[in-house]
Amino acid sequence: MKKIITVIGARPQIIKAAAISRCIRNQFKDELQEVLLHTGQHFDNNMSGTFFEELEIPQPNYNLHIQSSLHGDQTAQMLKGIEEKIEIEKPDAVLLYGDTNSTLAGALAASKVHIPIIHVEAGLRSFNKSMPEEINRIVADHCSSLLFSPTPTGIENLKNEGFDFEQKSPYSVDKPGVFLCGDIMLDNSLYFAKKTGVDFLKEHAIEPNNYFLATIHRPQNTDNPERLEAIFEALMEIAQEEKITFVLPLHPRTEHKLKEFHAALWKKINSVSYVKILPPTSFLEMIALESNARFIATDSGGVQKEAFFFQKPALILRSETEWVEICDQNNALLVDADKNRIKKGIHWMKNEMNKEYKSIFGDGDASAFICNEIVKFLNQPK
Repeated sequence: MKKIITVIGARPQIIKAAAISRCIRNQFKDELQEVLLHTGQHFDNNMSGTFFEELEIPQPNYNLHIQSSLHGDQTAQMLKGIEEKIEIEKPDAVLLYGDTNSTLAGALAASKVHIPIIHVEAGLRSFNKSMPEEINRIVADHCSSLLFSPTPTGIENLKNEGFDFEQKSPYSVDKPGVFLCGDIMLDNSLYFAKKTGVDFLKEHAIEPNNYFLATIHRPQNTDNPERLEAIFEALMEIAQEEKITFVLPLHPRTEHKLKEFHAALWKKINSVSYVKILPPTSFLEMIALESNARFIATDSGGVQKEAFFFQKPALILRSETEWVEICDQNNALLVDADKNRIKKGIHWMKNEMNKEYKSIFGDGDASAFICNEIVKFLNQPK
């Protein structure tokens, strides 16, 4: 049996890991042993701890308890901790997800001790290197021996950076295998949508299909007073004018910055009837909110995709997106933090958007494909 260490740290990675962990337990338990290493990057219990039980993931074998700090300090602590656990476990490979500091640290730690790296969500690019995530994903891709891209666009990005999509086994960091696999988050959305209903909405007196859902958490929005104000003013005006409830699962960072920068706006958000503030939601609760919303406004990469999975129009509160396909197909609209563009998004939804949602993220069985390729890779001739 081959052993892999899976590095997780941020909330989205924990969710993504659920799909692969579930597949290993159900289909590959005689071929793969998974060791879960949690860096602690998201340390609030509501943001990570409760997810393990809810998402049917075993508790981590290791938790490094490394919390928020400066990027360099946080990454350095993770690098040291991950390397120590690699030395203890002596895995056959290290599995990484996405583009967080945990991903970067895992890539650096494994590559320094010559452990093969497997990167899920390879090839995603915003083409904005001022985003820490862009640097993290590029470095992780170029350290990996197996790269799994969810979309054809990701494959094209990798080709443009010199990766050979036609490379044959045996694979290595110098001759990596590149695969189009579909999106593991589609696997999760289909699986967990069957386990959630409208009970959560009833608990919070939210009427299905008569609200829009908004999530705002990225530092480029929350840490910029002008952008934060423009977003909230636009969304509140939309709620008023369209006579629709604005549902806001409030990220702790967003709440802190609203209180710090905009006391009057924060007071208004809490006093008007058409805004419903929720505490940070679990993944299943978010699935319920997404699948029953009329439309979604978000700066989250994951929520953009989930909006597409549930065929909901999405206003993307950023200037660029890694998921260009959903915009190219006119199922989502980039509006940045521009008040006028956000408000015009309503006209786009009513009159211009594409109401057909083509299958561009696979068939919902990406996890089995990935696990099968991992097994073949770890058993390839040396």
